[in-house]
Amino acid sequence: MEAASPNSSLQQQTPKSPLKKTTFINSLMEATSLRTPSFKEDTYLISNLKNSEKKALKDFKARLLSSTPGPLDSMWGIPLFHNTDDDPRSDVVLLKFLRARDFKVQDSLNMLLKCLNWRKEFQTDAVLEEELGFKELEGIVAYMHGFDKEGHPVCYNAYGVFKDKEMYERFFGDDEKLKKFLRWRVQVLERGIKLLNFKPGGINSLIQVTDLKDMPKRELRVASNHILSLFQDNYPEMVAKKIFVNVPWYFSLLYSIFSPFLTQRTKSKFVISKEGNVAETLYKFISPEYIPVQYGGLSRTGDLLNGPPKPASEFTVKGGEKVNIQIDGIVASATITWDIVVGGWELDYSAEFVPNEVTSYTIAVEKPRRVTANEEAIHNSFTTKEAGKLVLSVDNLFSDKRKVGAYRYVVRKSAVVPKD
Repeated sequence: MEAASPNSSLQQQTPKSPLKKTTFINSLMEATSLRTPSFKEDTYLISNLKNSEKKALKDFKARLLSSTPGPLDSMWGIPLFHNTDDDPRSDVVLLKFLRARDFKVQDSLNMLLKCLNWRKEFQTDAVLEEELGFKELEGIVAYMHGFDKEGHPVCYNAYGVFKDKEMYERFFGDDEKLKKFLRWRVQVLERGIKLLNFKPGGINSLIQVTDLKDMPKRELRVASNHILSLFQDNYPEMVAKKIFVNVPWYFSLLYSIFSPFLTQRTKSKFVISKEGNVAETLYKFISPEYIPVQYGGLSRTGDLLNGPPKPASEFTVKGGEKVNIQIDGIVASATITWDIVVGGWELDYSAEFVPNEVTSYTIAVEKPRRVTANEEAIHNSFTTKEAGKLVLSVDNLFSDKRKVGAYRYVVRKSAVVPKD
């Protein structure tokens, strides 16, 4: 079967350039996209360390060996208070604490001991097995879902549901509820950490995607401060990149709240995406088959339970352009199933089957219709009576905005020929 290929038709319209206002968000986006980032993910390979960093690691190990084990002698099942040369995973953990404290050995040791004490008091090793009563928030507020293009597990966060006062009171109404929520949030993070291998040169950190749409900034200030402080103090260098999507106009206020709790190294990991630009931002880091449908991807709840998803092909539709995606080589009596999505839709879509025989008629599988911004990925199938091709049309003629999309398909030989 021949590969599908997007064919562009009609000339692209030249969009007008609107007057650009200088805002905090624009300046921050420009800074994060144009500067040379100071953050570079650690490989945890000893050979890549500077001499001063190797000396600090050796000193750190010596102080651990000469000290009395704290309330715990391991972290994530990785031993710390013994000859760590026997286990390269220990170097990965120790280097995370050293990196978080700029390779200042005593500061790193103090941070590690405090973290071990917190893990004992919080009973983090038991949290994965607990039923905390947050089923309705799973897959909505905080959840692990898929991997980025480099293999990092991805954690999604969205707190817009708490804009509803009743929901807010149910989960943050008093100190006990807040503590329980924080415990659940730690549970989600610990699940993600279980996906890391803690090996030099391996995948040793997560990607965080935080959706700021409808986030109640005032109500969640206390909870947000608790989460940021807790994670930064006890999970050093666990995040490779922080992607903020649906960033609203008041992000400057949120940033001023969060900023005192963040190190410069943490800030250097930020990627900022304004509303309406979510899919294009995420596609740079995560393949569409791993991105949830609500963010312009093809992954629905439960899709990843049966193993890696079928890869998708990406395409771009410019403003004033129509793109035709042709799936050729479909034989008679075959069933083709496809998924297609365009980030932020707001354009026209249709699908038709074109038989190879010139005397046959083209069949409108899906009539042209306007797809709204809130619509998720389209999933459909069609069983042919004769050989031909399927053409998926994405029409962006009446917009000047460039959009990204993705599609995938499966063709199976049908045992029964469809009736007229």
